Amino acid sequence: MESKDFTAELKELASNLEGKSKQEVKDAIEAFEVKNKEAINSQVKEVKDGFDAQVKELQKQHDELNVKMQSREVKEAGKGDVLKKAIKNSFESIKSVESGAKKQFKTEIKAVGDMTTSNLSGDEPRDYNFDVVMFPNQKVNVSDLVSQINISGGTYTFTREVVGEGSISSQTEGASKSQIDYDFLSVDVSTNFLAGFARYSKKMRNNLPYLQSFIPKALRRDYAKAENSSFNAVLAAEATASTQVITGQNKPEMLIAEVATLDALDRDVNAIVLTSDDYHSILSTEKSTGAGYGLPFGFTYNNEIMRCLGIPVLKANWLADNKYYVGDWSRINKVVTEGLSLAFSEEDSDNFVKNNITARIESQVALAVEDKLAIIYGDFTAE
Repeated sequence: MESKDFTAELKELASNLEGKSKQEVKDAIEAFEVKNKEAINSQVKEVKDGFDAQVKELQKQHDELNVKMQSREVKEAGKGDVLKKAIKNSFESIKSVESGAKKQFKTEIKAVGDMTTSNLSGDEPRDYNFDVVMFPNQKVNVSDLVSQINISGGTYTFTREVVGEGSISSQTEGASKSQIDYDFLSVDVSTNFLAGFARYSKKMRNNLPYLQSFIPKALRRDYAKAENSSFNAVLAAEATASTQVITGQNKPEMLIAEVATLDALDRDVNAIVLTSDDYHSILSTEKSTGAGYGLPFGFTYNNEIMRCLGIPVLKANWLADNKYYVGDWSRINKVVTEGLSLAFSEEDSDNFVKNNITARIESQVALAVEDKLAIIYGDFTAE
């Protein structure tokens, strides 16, 4: 078929579509495709060369038709263009132009809507914070309050003076002088390992980049908690039990009384340790019933530090509820045979065959309460 004949038939088709029903338009276009399929395939080059001119002519004759071949989208701007409606209704029958041996004209109509995240398949991009939000460290550790002694063996021995006999007194002329006997107690403190480990896979380490920084920090935190608990048990057993009672006095008054007790024994007090609950209870003490809040005489609160008679009051939640310590912490020592160490091994147990890593933390330590009378262990609920 000559190119001009094809053009004439296409124009005739457009003319004949006017006034037709939707089904009649569809049938007419399908019949046109069947009739001219062989002619279209045999004259690809001629149709290709004249295609642009034909489309422009059709657009000129039918004002509202706009075929966008690159986006494969047909937009309808008016309602009076019958040919345009026919092409829209029969988009499967009109093929797009392709270079090569055959040519097709295809128009695809899609529903248009607002795009939302529901248009995305898969995960959205993310920004990651590789610092783990960890459980906190305790506010103060026993090791922050005491001195440290490093030893080479496993036992630390110190000598404590105990009550002897005799006294120094005035000499009666011709009589013997007074004799004094000093007695001593040798005290042994054995150090033991306080330790723990965590085991995790190499894949976990590789896939979770925050793990390498988290594991050391978490093990140190949990070691400190375990050491506080262990040392607190020693303190509670070795310290002097308080004789103060809550009857007739409040918490601030009890603490001042404990300082007075140690002063009477010529002991200096350099720290008071209690729970956070009791700390804030003291801060909210009333001057007197109904008189409003105000710290009692001898207590100050500056720069987030409470002081009792100038002595710092510290929060330590390794203490049991309502318990407290008042004392001279320089008379208590942390004894260390082997200091805190953190090690990682891929050879522990069956780590090699399972691709695991073991992280171990440990220290060989003990707590020596050298002067029992230098620290008082009390209870705010004592009756």
